[in-house]
Amino acid sequence: MSLWKAILLGLVQGLTEFLPVSSSGHLVLIKQLLHVDLESGGLFFDVMLHFGTLLAIFVAFWGDISHLIREGFHILGDSFSNVGRFFENLTGKKRPYHKIVRSSYRKYVMLLIVSTIPTGLIGVIFKDYVEQANQIALIPACCLMVTAVFLVIADMVEPGSKRPKNISYGEAAMIGISQGVATLPGVSRSGTTITACLLCGFDKKFAVKYSFIMSIPAVLGAVVLEVKDLATLTLTQTDIIYCIIAMVVAAVSGYLAIRFMMGLIRGRRFKYFAIYCAVVSVASVIALLRG
Repeated sequence: MSLWKAILLGLVQGLTEFLPVSSSGHLVLIKQLLHVDLESGGLFFDVMLHFGTLLAIFVAFWGDISHLIREGFHILGDSFSNVGRFFENLTGKKRPYHKIVRSSYRKYVMLLIVSTIPTGLIGVIFKDYVEQANQIALIPACCLMVTAVFLVIADMVEPGSKRPKNISYGEAAMIGISQGVATLPGVSRSGTTITACLLCGFDKKFAVKYSFIMSIPAVLGAVVLEVKDLATLTLTQTDIIYCIIAMVVAAVSGYLAIRFMMGLIRGRRFKYFAIYCAVVSVASVIALLRG
């Protein structure tokens, strides 16, 4: 892989992962339309791009993420303590149980867990189908039109005000399902989940933040599934350097895309991305059919 291809794909991954235009769809189309070869060290390259986007999320939302991690450990601690108290109470003692969800951040942690479960199930069950879809450029080209429709809906929805304490676990599960559907190339993960959040009445700013933070378990899960195959790869020192450069480009561009999206939510501006996705979809379909 050449340096310019590594930089290009890192930039595309970073921007399109967080802008609602589908990173997987753009990467598949670039590979097909520009004849970019990702076969040599492609798996390692994909893992490094994922790490780059994860780094962007951690930097952008470290305050929230660190708080969520702390509360997650506290939830585990209280849960184990309650198990111990259960057995103690069987002996005649009457020790009260800890309330597990007793703050907004603890509810936030539980909502993220509930959202992750259907995403993971869909990802595992339909993994082979998604991999096949990634090999057919016409699928992401058409799915970009689906993303365009979702983004139009996002602009039509009246702003809500829900934050963690007002969000139901059923709503969190529905958002997780929407993230699972977005594993299809061309269906934007951020666009789909933000739309789902807004349809559930989320506060706009929180909807975007929730969409990005809930992607962490999904991306980590995808990386774990791929890491087991890395031992079979033969990489040169140049391949590794280019992959690291692509990771850094993805991280920097991803961070900038996140900051842009957090500012974008103040108005009804998703329609511009909808127009972009629709144009790319039609142009790609035409180009692929002619080719």
